[in-house]
Amino acid sequence: MPALQLKYGSETLSLDLPDASLLRAADPGPPAPPEQLISRALDAPIDTLPLERIVRPGESVTIVTSDITRATGSERYLPLLVERLNRAGVMDADIRIVIALGIHRRQTEAEHRKILGPLYGRIAVVDHDCDDPRQLVELGTVDGIPVAVNRTVAEADRVIVTGTIGVHYFAGFGGGRKGLVPGVAARATCMATHFKVFNPPEVGGKHPLAAPAVLDGNPVHAAILKAARLVAPDFLLNTVLTPDKRIAGVFCGELEQAHLAGCDLARRLYTVPLATAADLAVISCGGAPKDINFIQAHKALDYGVRALRPGGTAILLAECPDGFGHPTFFDWFRHQDLDAFETALRADYQINGQTAHATLVKARRYRVILVSRFSAEQTAAMGMEKAETLDAALQMAYQGLPENPRTLVIPDGGTVLPVVRES
Repeated sequence: MPALQLKYGSETLSLDLPDASLLRAADPGPPAPPEQLISRALDAPIDTLPLERIVRPGESVTIVTSDITRATGSERYLPLLVERLNRAGVMDADIRIVIALGIHRRQTEAEHRKILGPLYGRIAVVDHDCDDPRQLVELGTVDGIPVAVNRTVAEADRVIVTGTIGVHYFAGFGGGRKGLVPGVAARATCMATHFKVFNPPEVGGKHPLAAPAVLDGNPVHAAILKAARLVAPDFLLNTVLTPDKRIAGVFCGELEQAHLAGCDLARRLYTVPLATAADLAVISCGGAPKDINFIQAHKALDYGVRALRPGGTAILLAECPDGFGHPTFFDWFRHQDLDAFETALRADYQINGQTAHATLVKARRYRVILVSRFSAEQTAAMGMEKAETLDAALQMAYQGLPENPRTLVIPDGGTVLPVVRES
């Protein structure tokens, strides 16, 4: 195999491993121009009327879209959405864009510019704040979960949810209902829906169907969808991207049905079968924004180690210029016993704590060598070993591996889900 170029933040690292196998997403073929894909989907929405027949002149419209941690193609689809709204008689002054931060940090002006593209300065944009009661409206309770969402969303005459669909490590897939919950939900709503990742206390452990690329029977997906339905959004637009951020497909229509159609494409592109598990996996998150912080980078680790035999070695390339991704994330590693960690999570559930727990579980099952900006002490607390460079990580990895280890390289670890099918 010729030398590979692996992304690390905004940089590119060269890797020359002639005997390694390469794991990539399926090639969707040359896609149509993005504007054509978006327009076609808007013209023929799934299970609902076209947008122009839903909105009315004078109505207020809120468009929900993802933050900078997810490439979605928003700079391309948002202008076309607004154009359709304008043609239907909705004025710019009646349109608001809400950035679905969930529990993430606020966006910078430069990030707003990138997300909105040519709409920046023309259409009003606000960041969701899950902790500001003035911004939140209570919608009720579903299955014991209190549901409160962003006021700008709840009080709009029409709500359009946008985003992208990718594999999610315990909600099955991103996109769809996740644009609303956790995207524009109160912190308590976010926590209560995501807590469904656990089995009942008498059973313990993580629910087996709270897993990537699984929707049927997934308790987290079911809870999020029920909560999102209380918002009663009018329209969905979701993209499916290639690993190099080209738009492979666009899905418009009803919240659940359009999302399911997009999930079918994402499953075909992103789940990749393997005949045999590897001894060593070299995993790049895919560069920025997939390794903007460790909470985002963890997804590549979660997917990538599924290609390994028990006790195998993973090298994770994750620059993490924004650090851990949340101020409380690293604090959870004060729990080094996994049973005690789970008990603490059940007592005071935090999504960041769930990600920390999942990180430590994988670090105990596999040997993980991390190339990042974190210190050796921070890396060790997360159960991993620090390497300053990719070359150093490889030298460390070969210690303890069999001669001529079965090696796999995953350039887009934040996107691709390996599925080992050994007999």
